[in-house]
Amino acid sequence: MTKKINLALQGGGAHGAFTWGVLDRLLEDAEIEISGMSGTSAGALNGAALKAGLLTGGREGARENLDWLWGRIGSLGDMRLSGWMAGMGPTAGALSQALEYSIPFNMADAASRVFSPYLYGPFYRNPLEKIASRFRYDAVCADDGPALFVCATNVETGKVKVFSGDEITTKSILASACLPTLFQAVEIDGAPYWDGGYTGNPALFPLFDKDLPSDIVVVNINPLERPGTPREPRDILNRINEISFNSSLLRELRAINFAQRLIAEGSVKDGALKRVLIHMIADDTLMTELSVASKMLPTPGVIFELRNAGRTAADIFLNEHRDKIGVTSSVDLTEMYG
Repeated sequence: MTKKINLALQGGGAHGAFTWGVLDRLLEDAEIEISGMSGTSAGALNGAALKAGLLTGGREGARENLDWLWGRIGSLGDMRLSGWMAGMGPTAGALSQALEYSIPFNMADAASRVFSPYLYGPFYRNPLEKIASRFRYDAVCADDGPALFVCATNVETGKVKVFSGDEITTKSILASACLPTLFQAVEIDGAPYWDGGYTGNPALFPLFDKDLPSDIVVVNINPLERPGTPREPRDILNRINEISFNSSLLRELRAINFAQRLIAEGSVKDGALKRVLIHMIADDTLMTELSVASKMLPTPGVIFELRNAGRTAADIFLNEHRDKIGVTSSVDLTEMYG
């Protein structure tokens, strides 16, 4: 029996390789049909690669396209993305720690707080452009296949912007992944955009469409909880980053929980609100070993460790919660945001 789901794909730099692993495992399962995707930053890249591959080569085409995407990300070698750290540790956690304590990283981190990406002048180029520009946008924007939504943040208004259909272009993908301390704002139709994680990581509301299934599977790559009070400056900044990039998601989950309570109590007319079922695939144990530093570390070792962790997490989800798809949520929303 086919299980139709929507995917909410978080952003998180190189940590998006975890989502690659999740998608790879889901695509192996013939019972799982992906009907819609909302993605931010790395989530937008993953979503675009999956849809383009799916429409041109089926499930195997989607898996191959995701392999291509992360192979390209792993070979960027851009100093802003810490390619110089390749091979410096046995695990993603060790590499993350090595990066945090390294002199080059701390110098680069300090420079990002002092120097603007606009200082590059005519020599500036977003390193992700040579990847995003190669997507098959006729497939990415097609009406067929999963609905795709890409989230970015309007710099001037501070509001979330959701791109869909023909609005999804190289620029909108780059806008979704535009960290303002590293990259120049991406201008689209006269408006400047930054990373979508500030306002929707990712936005869930586009997946409430009546033509999409009730189940939303959030692929979470930013830990919701991290035990202890951070005391070192880098740890404080890391936790600030995690909290800020999860805040929009938690707000939407709180709203969903409130709406579902109204439905259950009969406080709204039947059909006035959509019944939404929430699931989550995550590995907080692994992600709490990492930091914002390793998000900037797209080296093969880190990428493949995260990919394998994503496959494992998706496998656990399918084994434990497959029967709940279409029936009930597999997470306790009140406990999650409370």
